[in-house]
Amino acid sequence: MQASGEGADTDMLKRRTDLAMEAHALWKESAADTSRLEGVSARDEKQEGFPVNRVEILNKKGAQALGKPVGHYVTLTLDGLARREEDAFGRAARALAAELSAMLTLKPGDLALVVGLGNRAITPDAVGPGVADHTMVTRHLVERMPEQFGAFRPVAALAAGVLGTTGVESGEVVRAVVEKIRPACVLAVDALASRSLSRVCSTIQLADTGIVPGSGVGNHRAALNQETLGIPVVALGVPTVVDAATLAADVLAEAGKGDLDPAALHGSGESLMVTPRDIDQRVADMAKVLGYGINLALQPHITVADIDMFLS
Repeated sequence: MQASGEGADTDMLKRRTDLAMEAHALWKESAADTSRLEGVSARDEKQEGFPVNRVEILNKKGAQALGKPVGHYVTLTLDGLARREEDAFGRAARALAAELSAMLTLKPGDLALVVGLGNRAITPDAVGPGVADHTMVTRHLVERMPEQFGAFRPVAALAAGVLGTTGVESGEVVRAVVEKIRPACVLAVDALASRSLSRVCSTIQLADTGIVPGSGVGNHRAALNQETLGIPVVALGVPTVVDAATLAADVLAEAGKGDLDPAALHGSGESLMVTPRDIDQRVADMAKVLGYGINLALQPHITVADIDMFLS
Protein backbone atom coordinates (compact mmCIF):
# COMPACT_ATOMS: atom_id res chain seq x y z
CA MET A 1 0.00 0.00 0.00
CA GLN A 2 2.21 2.81 -1.23
CA ALA A 3 2.80 4.51 -4.56
CA SER A 4 5.76 6.70 -4.01
CA GLY A 5 8.69 4.92 -2.46
CA GLU A 6 9.35 5.38 1.24
CA GLY A 7 6.51 6.88 3.28
CA ALA A 8 6.98 10.45 4.45
CA ASP A 9 7.38 9.56 8.12
CA THR A 10 10.75 11.17 8.84
CA ASP A 11 11.52 12.91 12.13
CA MET A 12 11.02 16.26 10.46
CA LEU A 13 7.55 15.50 9.14
CA LYS A 14 6.39 13.56 12.22
CA ARG A 15 3.29 12.32 10.40
CA ARG A 16 2.87 9.28 8.19
CA THR A 17 1.49 9.76 4.70
CA ASP A 18 1.95 8.35 1.21
CA LEU A 19 0.59 11.49 -0.46
CA ALA A 20 3.12 13.97 -1.84
CA MET A 21 0.72 16.89 -1.33
CA GLU A 22 0.42 16.02 2.37
CA ALA A 23 4.18 15.58 2.71
CA HIS A 24 4.64 19.04 1.20
CA ALA A 25 2.06 20.51 3.59
CA LEU A 26 3.78 18.83 6.53
CA TRP A 27 7.10 20.33 5.50
CA LYS A 28 5.49 23.77 5.49
CA GLU A 29 4.15 23.17 8.98
CA SER A 30 7.58 22.24 10.30
CA ALA A 31 9.77 24.70 8.37
CA ALA A 32 10.87 28.02 9.79
CA ASP A 33 10.80 29.59 6.32
CA THR A 34 7.81 28.35 4.32
CA SER A 35 8.35 30.68 1.37
CA ARG A 36 10.15 28.11 -0.72
CA LEU A 37 11.37 24.54 -0.56
CA GLU A 38 14.43 24.10 -2.72
CA GLY A 39 14.09 21.15 -5.07
CA VAL A 40 10.28 21.05 -4.97
CA SER A 41 7.70 22.75 -7.17
CA ALA A 42 3.99 22.71 -6.26
CA ARG A 43 0.85 24.26 -7.70
CA ASP A 44 -2.93 23.85 -7.61
CA GLU A 45 -5.19 23.59 -10.64
CA LYS A 46 -8.61 22.23 -11.68
CA GLN A 47 -9.61 19.31 -13.88
CA GLU A 48 -13.28 18.72 -14.76
CA GLY A 49 -14.15 20.91 -11.77
CA PHE A 50 -12.09 18.82 -9.31
CA PRO A 51 -9.07 20.23 -7.42
CA VAL A 52 -5.71 19.00 -8.70
CA ASN A 53 -2.45 19.40 -6.78
CA ARG A 54 0.83 18.95 -8.63
CA VAL A 55 4.09 18.34 -6.79
CA GLU A 56 7.33 17.95 -8.70
CA ILE A 57 10.37 16.76 -6.77
CA LEU A 58 13.31 18.04 -8.78
CA ASN A 59 16.44 16.77 -7.03
CA LYS A 60 17.85 14.83 -4.09
CA LYS A 61 17.38 17.76 -1.72
CA GLY A 62 13.66 17.88 -2.46
CA ALA A 63 13.43 14.09 -2.23
CA GLN A 64 15.07 14.11 1.21
CA ALA A 65 12.80 16.91 2.44
CA LEU A 66 9.58 15.12 1.45
CA GLY A 67 10.75 11.53 1.88
CA LYS A 68 9.82 10.59 -1.70
CA PRO A 69 11.74 9.87 -4.92
CA VAL A 70 12.40 12.47 -7.58
CA GLY A 71 9.45 12.65 -9.96
CA HIS A 72 5.99 14.02 -10.67
CA TYR A 73 3.04 13.54 -8.29
CA VAL A 74 -0.53 14.52 -9.17
CA THR A 75 -3.27 14.38 -6.54
CA LEU A 76 -6.88 14.54 -7.69
CA THR A 77 -9.48 15.31 -5.00
CA LEU A 78 -12.93 13.91 -5.82
CA ASP A 79 -15.12 15.46 -3.13
CA GLY A 80 -18.27 15.59 -5.25
CA LEU A 81 -18.12 11.87 -5.95
CA ALA A 82 -19.00 10.88 -2.38
CA ARG A 83 -21.95 13.30 -2.44
CA ARG A 84 -23.23 11.67 -5.63
CA GLU A 85 -23.29 15.00 -7.46
CA GLU A 86 -24.73 15.00 -10.96
CA ASP A 87 -22.30 13.50 -13.47
CA ALA A 88 -19.65 13.31 -10.73
CA PHE A 89 -18.64 9.79 -11.76
CA GLY A 90 -18.22 10.69 -15.43
CA ARG A 91 -16.30 13.86 -14.59
CA ALA A 92 -14.08 11.97 -12.15
CA ALA A 93 -13.24 9.29 -14.71
CA ARG A 94 -12.51 11.91 -17.38
CA ALA A 95 -10.38 13.97 -15.00
CA LEU A 96 -8.32 10.93 -14.08
CA ALA A 97 -7.99 9.98 -17.74
CA ALA A 98 -6.70 13.45 -18.63
CA GLU A 99 -4.07 13.41 -15.88
CA LEU A 100 -3.01 9.84 -16.64
CA SER A 101 -2.75 10.53 -20.37
CA ALA A 102 -0.35 13.38 -19.64
CA MET A 103 1.95 10.97 -17.78
CA LEU A 104 1.90 8.19 -20.36
CA THR A 105 4.30 8.11 -23.31
CA LEU A 106 2.57 5.39 -25.29
CA LYS A 107 2.53 5.17 -29.07
CA PRO A 108 -0.47 3.78 -30.99
CA GLY A 109 -0.52 0.00 -30.71
CA ASP A 110 1.72 -0.14 -27.63
CA LEU A 111 0.65 -2.77 -25.10
CA ALA A 112 -0.21 -1.56 -21.60
CA LEU A 113 -0.30 -3.77 -18.51
CA VAL A 114 -2.61 -2.80 -15.64
CA VAL A 115 -1.55 -4.38 -12.34
CA GLY A 116 -3.92 -4.42 -9.37
CA LEU A 117 -1.86 -4.85 -6.22
CA GLY A 118 -3.28 -5.81 -2.86
CA ASN A 119 -5.35 -8.43 -1.07
CA ARG A 120 -8.89 -8.93 -2.34
CA ALA A 121 -9.87 -10.52 1.02
CA ILE A 122 -8.98 -7.39 3.04
CA THR A 123 -11.30 -4.52 2.10
CA PRO A 124 -8.95 -1.53 2.62
CA ASP A 125 -6.35 -3.36 0.51
CA ALA A 126 -8.73 -4.41 -2.27
CA VAL A 127 -8.56 -1.32 -4.48
CA GLY A 128 -6.04 -2.83 -6.88
CA PRO A 129 -7.90 -6.10 -7.53
CA GLY A 130 -11.12 -4.10 -7.94
CA VAL A 131 -9.52 -1.93 -10.61
CA ALA A 132 -8.37 -5.03 -12.51
CA ASP A 133 -12.03 -6.14 -12.57
CA HIS A 134 -13.04 -2.84 -14.21
CA THR A 135 -10.26 -2.82 -16.81
CA MET A 136 -11.08 -3.34 -20.48
CA VAL A 137 -8.82 -6.26 -21.38
CA THR A 138 -8.25 -6.13 -25.14
CA ARG A 139 -4.89 -7.76 -25.88
CA HIS A 140 -6.39 -11.08 -26.97
CA LEU A 141 -9.20 -9.37 -28.92
CA VAL A 142 -6.83 -7.12 -30.87
CA GLU A 143 -4.66 -10.12 -31.76
CA ARG A 144 -7.46 -12.54 -32.69
CA MET A 145 -10.15 -10.24 -34.10
CA PRO A 146 -8.34 -7.25 -35.62
CA GLU A 147 -11.28 -6.46 -37.92
CA GLN A 148 -13.54 -5.70 -34.94
CA PHE A 149 -11.00 -4.49 -32.38
CA GLY A 150 -8.12 -3.12 -34.46
CA ALA A 151 -8.86 0.43 -33.28
CA PHE A 152 -8.31 -0.53 -29.63
CA ARG A 153 -5.03 -0.41 -27.76
CA PRO A 154 -3.98 -3.87 -26.54
CA VAL A 155 -4.37 -3.95 -22.76
CA ALA A 156 -3.68 -6.77 -20.30
CA ALA A 157 -4.68 -6.82 -16.63
CA LEU A 158 -3.27 -8.69 -13.67
CA ALA A 159 -4.43 -9.00 -10.05
CA ALA A 160 -1.09 -10.09 -8.63
CA GLY A 161 -2.31 -11.25 -5.21
CA VAL A 162 -0.15 -11.20 -2.08
CA LEU A 163 2.56 -13.45 -0.70
CA GLY A 164 0.37 -14.73 2.12
CA THR A 165 -2.22 -16.22 -0.26
CA THR A 166 -0.13 -17.12 -3.31
CA GLY A 167 3.29 -17.93 -1.88
CA VAL A 168 4.77 -15.66 -4.56
CA GLU A 169 5.85 -12.05 -4.16
CA SER A 170 3.68 -9.72 -6.25
CA GLY A 171 6.84 -8.17 -7.66
CA GLU A 172 8.00 -11.56 -8.89
CA VAL A 173 4.66 -12.17 -10.60
CA VAL A 174 4.71 -8.77 -12.29
CA ARG A 175 8.30 -9.15 -13.48
CA ALA A 176 7.54 -12.59 -14.93
CA VAL A 177 4.51 -11.29 -16.82
CA VAL A 178 6.44 -8.24 -18.10
CA GLU A 179 9.21 -10.49 -19.41
CA LYS A 180 6.65 -12.73 -21.15
CA ILE A 181 4.28 -10.25 -22.82
CA ARG A 182 6.66 -7.25 -23.02
CA PRO A 183 4.30 -4.29 -22.44
CA ALA A 184 5.39 -0.73 -23.17
CA CYS A 185 4.39 0.40 -19.67
CA VAL A 186 2.87 -0.77 -16.39
CA LEU A 187 0.03 0.98 -14.58
CA ALA A 188 0.28 -0.22 -10.98
CA VAL A 189 -2.67 0.39 -8.64
CA ASP A 190 -2.49 0.06 -4.87
CA ALA A 191 -3.98 1.35 -1.63
CA LEU A 192 -2.22 4.14 0.27
CA ALA A 193 -2.09 5.61 3.76
CA SER A 194 -3.16 9.22 4.27
CA ARG A 195 -2.61 11.64 7.10
CA SER A 196 -6.25 12.71 7.11
CA LEU A 197 -9.48 10.72 7.27
CA SER A 198 -11.09 13.33 4.99
CA ARG A 199 -8.88 12.13 2.13
CA VAL A 200 -9.68 8.43 2.57
CA CYS A 201 -11.33 7.17 -0.63
CA SER A 202 -11.78 10.72 -1.93
CA THR A 203 -8.30 11.22 -3.37
CA ILE A 204 -6.28 9.64 -6.17
CA GLN A 205 -2.54 10.09 -6.47
CA LEU A 206 -0.65 9.47 -9.71
CA ALA A 207 3.13 9.23 -9.75
CA ASP A 208 5.71 8.43 -12.41
CA THR A 209 8.12 7.07 -9.79
CA GLY A 210 6.85 3.50 -9.56
CA ILE A 211 5.47 1.73 -6.51
CA VAL A 212 6.49 -0.26 -3.44
CA PRO A 213 3.77 -2.86 -2.79
CA GLY A 214 2.69 -3.16 0.83
CA SER A 215 4.73 -0.31 2.28
CA GLY A 216 1.69 1.82 3.04
CA VAL A 217 1.04 -0.51 5.99
CA GLY A 218 4.72 -1.03 6.79
CA ASN A 219 4.93 -4.29 4.83
CA HIS A 220 7.66 -3.28 2.40
CA ARG A 221 8.21 -5.38 -0.72
CA ALA A 222 10.46 -5.07 -3.75
CA ALA A 223 9.86 -1.90 -5.75
CA LEU A 224 8.14 -1.90 -9.12
CA ASN A 225 9.69 0.88 -11.18
CA GLN A 226 11.65 1.51 -14.34
CA GLU A 227 14.85 0.29 -12.71
CA THR A 228 13.40 -3.10 -11.72
CA LEU A 229 11.12 -3.69 -14.73
CA GLY A 230 12.99 -1.87 -17.49
CA ILE A 231 9.86 0.02 -18.63
CA PRO A 232 7.97 3.07 -17.35
CA VAL A 233 5.75 2.44 -14.33
CA VAL A 234 2.95 4.84 -13.47
CA ALA A 235 1.55 4.35 -9.97
CA LEU A 236 -2.07 5.10 -9.09
CA GLY A 237 -3.10 5.01 -5.47
CA VAL A 238 -6.10 5.68 -3.26
CA PRO A 239 -5.70 6.30 0.47
CA THR A 240 -7.87 3.82 2.37
CA VAL A 241 -6.34 3.99 5.86
CA VAL A 242 -4.84 6.46 8.32
CA ASP A 243 -2.05 5.54 10.70
CA ALA A 244 -3.57 5.60 14.21
CA ALA A 245 -0.64 7.44 15.80
CA THR A 246 -0.73 10.08 13.06
CA LEU A 247 -4.47 10.55 13.51
CA ALA A 248 -4.08 10.81 17.30
CA ALA A 249 -1.28 13.36 16.93
CA ASP A 250 -3.43 15.51 14.64
CA VAL A 251 -6.37 15.32 17.05
CA LEU A 252 -4.09 16.34 19.92
CA ALA A 253 -2.70 19.19 17.83
CA GLU A 254 -6.21 20.51 17.33
CA ALA A 255 -6.62 20.36 21.12
CA GLY A 256 -3.47 22.42 21.66
CA LYS A 257 -1.10 19.49 22.31
CA GLY A 258 0.76 19.72 19.03
CA ASP A 259 4.22 19.37 20.61
CA LEU A 260 3.72 15.62 21.23
CA ASP A 261 5.73 13.39 18.93
CA PRO A 262 3.54 10.74 17.18
CA ALA A 263 6.23 8.16 17.95
CA ALA A 264 5.22 8.41 21.58
CA LEU A 265 1.65 7.41 20.66
CA HIS A 266 2.43 4.04 19.06
CA GLY A 267 2.90 1.88 22.15
CA SER A 268 0.72 -1.20 22.03
CA GLY A 269 -1.09 0.26 19.03
CA GLU A 270 1.92 0.05 16.77
CA SER A 271 0.97 -0.57 13.12
CA LEU A 272 -2.68 0.10 13.94
CA MET A 273 -4.58 1.56 10.98
CA VAL A 274 -7.91 3.40 11.03
CA THR A 275 -10.48 3.17 8.24
CA PRO A 276 -14.15 4.30 7.88
CA ARG A 277 -16.95 1.88 8.69
CA ASP A 278 -18.33 2.12 5.14
CA ILE A 279 -14.95 1.33 3.59
CA ASP A 280 -16.38 -1.53 1.50
CA GLN A 281 -18.64 0.79 -0.51
CA ARG A 282 -16.00 3.49 -0.75
CA VAL A 283 -13.38 1.08 -2.05
CA ALA A 284 -15.84 -0.31 -4.61
CA ASP A 285 -16.67 3.22 -5.82
CA MET A 286 -13.04 4.29 -6.14
CA ALA A 287 -12.02 1.05 -7.86
CA LYS A 288 -14.66 1.71 -10.51
CA VAL A 289 -13.54 5.33 -10.99
CA LEU A 290 -9.93 4.22 -11.35
CA GLY A 291 -10.80 1.43 -13.76
CA TYR A 292 -12.93 3.67 -15.97
CA GLY A 293 -10.35 6.47 -15.88
CA ILE A 294 -7.61 4.07 -16.95
CA ASN A 295 -9.83 2.74 -19.76
CA LEU A 296 -10.53 6.26 -21.05
CA ALA A 297 -6.83 7.12 -20.96
CA LEU A 298 -5.77 3.97 -22.81
CA GLN A 299 -8.70 4.02 -25.26
CA PRO A 300 -9.27 7.75 -25.93
CA HIS A 301 -11.87 7.14 -28.65
CA ILE A 302 -14.43 5.59 -26.26
CA THR A 303 -16.91 6.98 -23.73
CA VAL A 304 -18.13 5.94 -20.27
CA ALA A 305 -21.20 4.41 -21.94
CA ASP A 306 -18.94 2.35 -24.22
CA ILE A 307 -17.09 1.01 -21.18
CA ASP A 308 -20.39 0.06 -19.53
CA MET A 309 -21.34 -1.89 -22.64
CA PHE A 310 -17.93 -3.58 -22.95
CA LEU A 311 -17.83 -4.71 -19.33
CA SER A 312 -21.47 -5.77 -19.06
